[in-house]
Amino acid sequence: MPSLRRSRPFGDLEATVMDRLWTAERPLLVRDVVNLMRPQRTPAYTTVMTVLGNLHRKGWLRRCRDGQAWRYEPVLSRESYTALLMREALAVSDDRAGVLARFVEEIDPEDAAALAAALREAPEGHRPGTAS
Repeated sequence: MPSLRRSRPFGDLEATVMDRLWTAERPLLVRDVVNLMRPQRTPAYTTVMTVLGNLHRKGWLRRCRDGQAWRYEPVLSRESYTALLMREALAVSDDRAGVLARFVEEIDPEDAAALAAALREAPEGHRPGTAS
């Protein structure tokens, strides 16, 4: 699990690598990631290997041996990562209710409906006004 200290959004190349790993839904070798990045990007194999190693060291990826190579997979789902960023963004405000109200005002109607449905379907301990 990534450290829960302040996370920053991924850099451009990190985000591209994570996108390929999340989309693959299976552990990938460095070569697999490089191939999935083509033709939009053509980074060097060693660059991708370094990015994967850094993401592993930071706790965003787990890896397992496959012969002499490593297979990498995300520790968190794309949804869990995004929710973590949202929680951290909310945590820096002194007026969380105000931030949430503004957020709801600014999201599109489909997202607002999805949020309302998620709140209705949340387990009892996670509904607003109930004990966690």
